[in-house]
Amino acid sequence: MSIKKSILIVVVAELLVIVPAVNNYGLTIEGLQATARFSGRLSLLIFTFIFFLLPFSREKLTRILSSNPFLVFSVAHGIHLIELVSYVYLSRADLIPIRLVGGFLAYVFIFLMPVIHVYYESGKITQNRFSIAENVYAYYVWFIFFMSYLPRVQGKLPNAGGRYWEFVVLLIWVCLLMVFKLIDYFLQRKRMQAPG
Repeated sequence: MSIKKSILIVVVAELLVIVPAVNNYGLTIEGLQATARFSGRLSLLIFTFIFFLLPFSREKLTRILSSNPFLVFSVAHGIHLIELVSYVYLSRADLIPIRLVGGFLAYVFIFLMPVIHVYYESGKITQNRFSIAENVYAYYVWFIFFMSYLPRVQGKLPNAGGRYWEFVVLLIWVCLLMVFKLIDYFLQRKRMQAPG
């Protein structure tokens, strides 16, 4: 899929998540919070493809998201960031410093990775360095998703909005992502080490 088409689909999907949020909560702070929450889930869906299909299935990932899937994800998560910052500002929600630092670092990775990808494609970064950047990005962003849902399931973020069972399902999904990733990794290594 072309980058332009993929980004257009993401922007349309981001606009569509507003509909159930406003339908359920109205044009309120809660509606904005729900929009940010639903947008985060869309980001998780996009990240699922990136996390699971890299590094062994780049061609599939290109067909699904584009030749620069990191750019597509950064657009989706950038929109999520705008919604999240708007909600935090308007609701005057209390921020937890350690979560703020962790999230900030994740956004640095998310916005840098499309640039790193372009540098790699143009030969300005070696395969080895790109692989390191890709792995740090993938596992750190996965960790941030994990840490987004774990405290919600534990009841440590009572003002997060949403239902408990939703957070349980999303936490299970994020955990299964890692399980599938590790299984795929070991299967691929076994194939590569097999003779002939």
